[in-house]
Amino acid sequence: MEWETGITNLLHIEYPIVQGGLAYLAYADLAAAVSNAGGLGQITAMSLSGPGELRAEIQKVKTMTDKPFGVNFAIGQHGRTFEHMVQVAIDEGVPVVSVTGGNPKGVLDMVKEHPIKKLVLTAARRQAEKAEELGADAVMVVGQEGGGHLGRSDTGTFVLTPQVADSVSIPVIASGGIVDGSGMMAAFALGAEGIEMGTRFIATKECVHAHANYKQALLDADENATVVIKHSLGTPARALKNPWTEEILELEKQYGDYESLKTHISGEANKNYIHSGEETKGFGWAGQGAGRIHAIPTVEELIHSMMNEAASIRRKWC
Repeated sequence: MEWETGITNLLHIEYPIVQGGLAYLAYADLAAAVSNAGGLGQITAMSLSGPGELRAEIQKVKTMTDKPFGVNFAIGQHGRTFEHMVQVAIDEGVPVVSVTGGNPKGVLDMVKEHPIKKLVLTAARRQAEKAEELGADAVMVVGQEGGGHLGRSDTGTFVLTPQVADSVSIPVIASGGIVDGSGMMAAFALGAEGIEMGTRFIATKECVHAHANYKQALLDADENATVVIKHSLGTPARALKNPWTEEILELEKQYGDYESLKTHISGEANKNYIHSGEETKGFGWAGQGAGRIHAIPTVEELIHSMMNEAASIRRKWC
């Protein structure tokens, strides 16, 4: 069954599925697997130590796939400059860049004269409109169901997606709580032309940097297994409930300032759990869609099963 949409045409991919940036997890193995299976795989740039590591990771992906792939720049979450990293993506001729976690203008300005497609993650209608004004080729719209950093409002994917689709002229990619073919078809019904998934790609065989305990926690999760932390800082983010996130919430209740929280919400604490499986020493991002994850397939198996499910739904609609 053909799946031609504005996103497949824009990104030159077979299926309208984009893999999320996934800090400390989205490297060459996962990105190449997603691209080879027909979606758009991505490398997480700002989790790498510098331009040399990013260049090596991009070149590794190129040895593993001849399909389009992207580089994600989470520019607001690491306290680092990004220009030297974006320049590597330009020099390496990366087909797609995506921007999350901050004002996308700097990245978009750097790549606008190059044949690079530009995606921007947004969590509000006005953000999406501004991204279009700044030159984004498509916007990814994340609702409160999503994992990792979210918008400051409590707007869900089902409300936000059609709001944005009605407000911009560029293609919309829905994100947040989508883990299967039925979620994808729901996104299409709301006006999206593609989906982004983060949490679902963690529970795959090719997400080799994710610890087995993290993947098992996703399998064990239900719809109540996540919690939003960092509300007190104005940067809410959804993670799996565990002893560490309970400590974070207690610190937010007692103090609520960055100095009191910085050790608990650091990248090191994140890696303690997602790389080493230590739930009493760290945390892992996850969306509410984790409650619908029941297996750890290969990426190819996952995407094919999603598309088969979506095709079955589409036949019923016709």
